[in-house]
Amino acid sequence: MAGTVNILITGATGFLGGHLADACLRDGHRVRALVRPGSDTARLGALGPGLDLVPGDLADPASLARAAVGCDTVLHSAARVVDHGSRAQFEEANVTGTQRLLAAARAAGATRFVFVSSPSALMHLREGDRLRIDESTPYPTRFFNHYCATKAAAEQYVLSANTADFTSCALRPRAIWGPRDHAGFLPRMIASMRAGRLPDLSGGKRVRVSLCHVDNAVDACLRATAVPAERIAGKAYFVADREETDLWAFLARVGALLGCPPPHPRVPVAATRILAEAVEAAWRLRPSAATAPPLSRYTAALLTRSTTYDTAAARRDLGYDPPRAQEDGVSELLRWIHGIGGVDAWVRPDHPPASPRTDEGTTPR
Repeated sequence: MAGTVNILITGATGFLGGHLADACLRDGHRVRALVRPGSDTARLGALGPGLDLVPGDLADPASLARAAVGCDTVLHSAARVVDHGSRAQFEEANVTGTQRLLAAARAAGATRFVFVSSPSALMHLREGDRLRIDESTPYPTRFFNHYCATKAAAEQYVLSANTADFTSCALRPRAIWGPRDHAGFLPRMIASMRAGRLPDLSGGKRVRVSLCHVDNAVDACLRATAVPAERIAGKAYFVADREETDLWAFLARVGALLGCPPPHPRVPVAATRILAEAVEAAWRLRPSAATAPPLSRYTAALLTRSTTYDTAAARRDLGYDPPRAQEDGVSELLRWIHGIGGVDAWVRPDHPPASPRTDEGTTPR
């Protein structure tokens, strides 16, 4: 970004949003964070001058208008990222909330809107392994779940909002991981592994996936706020680590470094899918359940399908070159885990998740 920019960040009390706030302040920009009343803002409040906290909610247009005043750029990372809930709940948080924020940003005179989307927006209900997917991949005709459908709808609203004086784009990071994440896929998988409750769902095959370290996701987001508008106007981009990852080998390796037993026993992929369908069906009979099912078809697909993403478009248009290598990222994560008191402090179940969830959730999305 040239010079000091006024940036509105949603989801700043969460994992990715918090790192975005840190990076923007380090670069000398002024940050306004939309924070839900009652959310934990202690860390943000300690960041010092340059950051302004505005109480509000994506459901409250008046608060969005207050937050957007004077902002040049919006980084929208807040979303409902869970495995349960009604279509109406997902529509309100992911679609209608994004539409309200777009309207507030345009009315306030902002000129750029960067939406943190997800590769799940392109996830088909019935498909096998898909490698090196690029941005020519169409949206599915049948979505896997409410999360996938509403992220796709929100993304399309953002991209269609692009005009000559209002540049909008979307980034699709997969399975964001790194320090300060207590509620995402990696700490949850390690928690299950540490408790001896994580079976190996690979079925004996290599499940090849793209992951995205939080530093790489942040780098892409900041580049999207700074590059010339004509490069990115109305476009979506996959963002991922440089390395292609063997998911189950990666989980076993990180777990071993933290003293966890390996995933066991090995379960055939077909059995995993049958079990996921049964668990999901049983969960739907519990309409008052406030938690995600222990296994769903969506989770099973993410943990058993090979899916990788081609980031050539982000390299071309954003100048994206992942600054954090996976090996270095793992070492940094381990140092942070030991610094906060060890693996139990990292995966503790009583850690309050950001509300709304701001990035990739309980499984690699």
